[in-house]
Amino acid sequence: MSRVLVRSFGVSLDGFAAGPDQSLEHPLGVRGVELVDWFFPTRVWQRMQGQGEGETGVDNRIAELGFAEVGAWILGRNMFGPVRGPWPDESWRGWWGEEPPYHVPVFVLTHHARAPLAMQGGTTFHFVTGGIEEALARAKEAAGGRDVRIGGGTSTVRQYLQAGLIDELHLALRPVLMGRGEALFQGLDLPALGYVCDRQEPGERATHVFLRRRA
Repeated sequence: MSRVLVRSFGVSLDGFAAGPDQSLEHPLGVRGVELVDWFFPTRVWQRMQGQGEGETGVDNRIAELGFAEVGAWILGRNMFGPVRGPWPDESWRGWWGEEPPYHVPVFVLTHHARAPLAMQGGTTFHFVTGGIEEALARAKEAAGGRDVRIGGGTSTVRQYLQAGLIDELHLALRPVLMGRGEALFQGLDLPALGYVCDRQEPGERATHVFLRRRA
């Protein structure tokens, strides 16, 4: 049975999962890159970028788990690109070039319809206008029993948490203070929603905290 997972989701010590003012120059918001700095030295990332072997420590091992047995992804529209409102055309094809790192179907939450976008390497972006539950139903069907990974952004993860639809949440807690940005936990009562802290593990550049939803 498909599990619904959040993996490798960077969070600052003061609870921000993205910086403010996302733009083409700052896909993760201003200073948002500091939340994912733990990921860049790993072998997973380095090989993905064709940049060499990379590091093989705790951070890399946990990053590898984030891609294991994933059969579909769900992204918020801001994770696909900086375009707002109705699509002016179909020229924007994502942040990642012609071969995105997903290699499975990806379901993008949006209020504005768009035809599916097939990319190199097996990734096809499907644009879902019916909300988080429709996206999840379609992702589970596409995953064929494998896991569904919620890739973000912050608002998307918050919506799925509020609905109690995430089975496990892996946070990469970074030793930085953002001060402002997109707060992950604001207004969420995670214990009331059924979530508990299952385990934690210190890595080279992040502390990895795993929350799970009680059965």
